[in-house]
Amino acid sequence: MENPWKTKSKATIYQNPWIKVEEHQVVIPSGKDGIYGKVIFKNKALAIVPVDNDLNTWLVGQFRYTLDEYSWEIPMGGGLLEVDILESAKRELKEETGLSANKWTQIMRIHTSNSVTDEEGFVFLAEDLAQGETEFEETEQLQIIKLPLKEAIQKVMDGEITDAISVAGLLKVARILNL
Repeated sequence: MENPWKTKSKATIYQNPWIKVEEHQVVIPSGKDGIYGKVIFKNKALAIVPVDNDLNTWLVGQFRYTLDEYSWEIPMGGGLLEVDILESAKRELKEETGLSANKWTQIMRIHTSNSVTDEEGFVFLAEDLAQGETEFEETEQLQIIKLPLKEAIQKVMDGEITDAISVAGLLKVARILNL
């Protein structure tokens, strides 16, 4: 399908090591001039649903500055664009939970908020787990809980887990495992 939007110009408004914000002067589908803001992430979004042999999983809790509220999520983080996404996912799982996995399955590719960003996310199912030590980053003050996967899925259904990648990942794993 042909893109009905036409870009006339774009300018970088702001950037830091994680994001770049651009302002685009555009022609909108009706033919009128318009403006569009775009957030470009400098990493891939990576999320992991770890599941052990007893169908337990792990959630990570942290205060999210942008929301000004506490959030329970599956383990996740960013992977550099030039690094293999699976290697980055393995690093994130280890950093945030201390877990390593012998079996990895990529279960989805998603766009996190496609009206404002081109960010691409990947969700993995991690199985055959071994527990080790966490390696938190300096920006992280995390709580980790282990709970039955069915309880984590119920937290999604009850609106206690609202992070989009976590919701999508947990519901996809529920379907895969016939829960």
